[in-house]
Amino acid sequence: MSIESQINRLRELLPSGVRLLAVSKFHPAEAIMEAYRAGQRAFGESRPQELKQKYETLPKDIEWHMIGHLQTNKVKYIAPFVHLIESLDSERLAEEVERQAVKCNRVIDCLLEIHLTAEESKSGWAWDDLLGFVQSGGFAALPHIRVRGVMGMATLTDDEAVVRADFERLMERRACLKEYFGEEFDIVSMGMSDDYPIAVECGSTEVRIGSTIFGAREY
Repeated sequence: MSIESQINRLRELLPSGVRLLAVSKFHPAEAIMEAYRAGQRAFGESRPQELKQKYETLPKDIEWHMIGHLQTNKVKYIAPFVHLIESLDSERLAEEVERQAVKCNRVIDCLLEIHLTAEESKSGWAWDDLLGFVQSGGFAALPHIRVRGVMGMATLTDDEAVVRADFERLMERRACLKEYFGEEFDIVSMGMSDDYPIAVECGSTEVRIGSTIFGAREY
């Protein structure tokens, strides 16, 4: 199926209130433009320099989401234009996003990436560290960050019960955090090509889908 056909199929499958983020990392501008012509406007990237290059060459009404692990020394590349940093995963990174947002004279929307699994390779806040930072007023001291919700990745497994438990855990974490952030804390980004139906059932408001749309990545 073509990129356009896949996007249209996903739109039909996703319920109202669940947004499609097309994960375009490692894919060329031509593929992104095919998705763009199909009406897709939100794209996810994982490398700041690649994201910056695509921002400079592609239409300016695209919403660029940073979804990969973000090093503090790379925040400067995307701070002037990024629509949403979904991978805010530490106090140190939050402080750097604040510094760069001040330089750009803007407020940057972010999601709190929470570590859900036993897999060491996955990034994200440890829950106790995040809750302690929030409860101590850490984000209140960072006025150029607007925390919009949470992001998480489930265990890489064929066991649907394990995946569902990971997503349910993220929803529980979100419920605990919501009292600190209010009505704007309204995004739950979870679910990818292999597990998004379970994520939607558990309450996801945004699914991050790449290979289903674009095919195998071009590294």
